Amino acid sequence: MESSNQLIAGIGLAGTARKSRWPARLDFIQSGTGLVLALFMWGHMFFVSTILISNDAMWTITKFFEGYFFFGKSYPIMVSFVVATVITLLVVHAFLAVRKFPINYRQFTTFHGHMKMMRHEDTTLWFWQALTGFALFFVAAPHVYIMLTHPELIGPFESGDRVWTGHYWPLYILLLLAVELHGGIGLYRLAVKWDWFAGPDPAATRKRLKTLKWALTVFFLALGFATLAAYVKIGIAHAPDYGKPYVPAALQAAPQGVNK
Repeated sequence: MESSNQLIAGIGLAGTARKSRWPARLDFIQSGTGLVLALFMWGHMFFVSTILISNDAMWTITKFFEGYFFFGKSYPIMVSFVVATVITLLVVHAFLAVRKFPINYRQFTTFHGHMKMMRHEDTTLWFWQALTGFALFFVAAPHVYIMLTHPELIGPFESGDRVWTGHYWPLYILLLLAVELHGGIGLYRLAVKWDWFAGPDPAATRKRLKTLKWALTVFFLALGFATLAAYVKIGIAHAPDYGKPYVPAALQAAPQGVNK
């Protein structure tokens, strides 16, 4: 009878408490949502950077996600569904990640002191990941909100207007820095944590992963700033016609007097 009572109370026959599997499950979900979000951001960067090719290229990508080439008509609400999914992943990931943040000033100063004393590179990377993750609470919210509620305002002129005339460019600079640093560090730590690309020498593997991580971070930051500069240039040129959507030359109405 005593053994049964111990088992009901969560105590094994040896007198040791059974460990809950929920922390591991939550950690797995946190890793999974972080991986999906990081890969999404890389894909998103490639999509918006098509403006570096041409206005038509960016317009084509935009209309593809609005279903234009499937239904013969654009449905911007399709973009809203994608954004809603991303927001859900962000909320879940942030809720799980915040469990590991210092919860008060005393814990923060203790951690910061240990970090400075140890001078361990991976610990420093975690600090920057936590800091940029906290920053994303604030700098990502305006962007995802406008994409959720006004998905029709995506396009060469529309995005250029938002960046320049709408004064979003300072926000996008901060967002670019935060998301690329956070995502890059996160992917590196996932690879180490889950033993991806493991080699016979763990130290050498970490060194290679860090080199790859910084190479990717530099690449995406360079691509991001070049893309942002392109939208600023378009926004400045289009400022007198603010609010006028982009229409490719092939779809513009033929001039009067031209046979159709």
